Amino acid sequence: METYIAPTRRLEKEALADDVGAAAVNPIINGLLEAVGGLLAVLNEHRQIIAVNDTFLKTSGIDDADRLLGLRPGEAIGCIFRDAGKGGCGTSSYCATCGAAIAMVTCLHQHKPIEKKCAMTVVQNGVTKDLFLRVRACPIAVNGRGMILLFLQDITHQQQWEALGRVFFHDLNNIIYSLVGSSEMLLDKSTDESREAIQHIHRISLRLAREVQMQKHLTQIADADYQFMIQPMTVDRIFQELDATFAGHPAARDRTIIFADRHRALSIRSDFFLVVRVLSNMVVNALEATEKAGSVKVWASPEAGRLSFYVWNHQPIAGDVVNRIFQRNISTKADSGRGLGTYSMKLFGETFLNGKMDFTTSDTKGTTFCFSLRL
Repeated sequence: METYIAPTRRLEKEALADDVGAAAVNPIINGLLEAVGGLLAVLNEHRQIIAVNDTFLKTSGIDDADRLLGLRPGEAIGCIFRDAGKGGCGTSSYCATCGAAIAMVTCLHQHKPIEKKCAMTVVQNGVTKDLFLRVRACPIAVNGRGMILLFLQDITHQQQWEALGRVFFHDLNNIIYSLVGSSEMLLDKSTDESREAIQHIHRISLRLAREVQMQKHLTQIADADYQFMIQPMTVDRIFQELDATFAGHPAARDRTIIFADRHRALSIRSDFFLVVRVLSNMVVNALEATEKAGSVKVWASPEAGRLSFYVWNHQPIAGDVVNRIFQRNISTKADSGRGLGTYSMKLFGETFLNGKMDFTTSDTKGTTFCFSLRL
């Protein structure tokens, strides 16, 4: 019988029953069927189902597991191409590009686990839907019989979010570059009275463009490639940028940021936008821990071949989080979804900029975060 990828042969009823029996009495297979939370099917060498776990059974929409025995995965789940080839699932021209079919055939041929991704359109209970699966086929031997452990993970929603993320960043970039271009045109036409405000808008738009570029890199979107812009910068320029950033920031409302005058002429070479991002998170963290009418202090100091930036606030860090302050999702705030500020400080400051992030905290001296870079 003609096939485009996988063999068409199936076992007859009695031979299939022998495979089902061999799988049923195997303690390892039984343990896996009970332990694995995702979709798991045990197949014979002809890709016929001889055992499934409860999750696979529920996903198939079939109540009786016996009705799945002898079927192939696409036939059990309801793939719309299950009958496109005369040999059934795995034999049609559509199956030649099916990740699940490729994984099963390859694992039998190479005798090693194979993982693929599979886009599948299924019909279940009269409803058509698209699935995106991560498929892992692992060959095993049971009493001299070759079998396949087929693990299926539904990553449909993850794939949808990744696609939406690409669209979002693409459209957002278009908006931002339009904003940058418009602000540059305004600068050329600005008067002395409006120039300072327009320059502020232009700086923010440039920073926003870099922030989006970095976020694309972090989310590992294929076309993202963060390009570092290493340039000389003075402490004074960094402090001016921070001052402008927090001029209208909600966290700074009714609070004062004091920038020290010492060492403002010192210069380092690094990525300006990333340095400002790290320090901005340090300042935000300090402001959020400061009561109204309180103040936050920011200063810089040269120390043993490094330039260190310090941000102080009067509030000590609680003892239950002090040892895990840089861990993602650990926060001194009660709100859900917090705990990213200190995590991002360490991520950008150390992983990306090769700097050093540290802090001290006490009831008497408050909390001081320190970010240092090589001079």
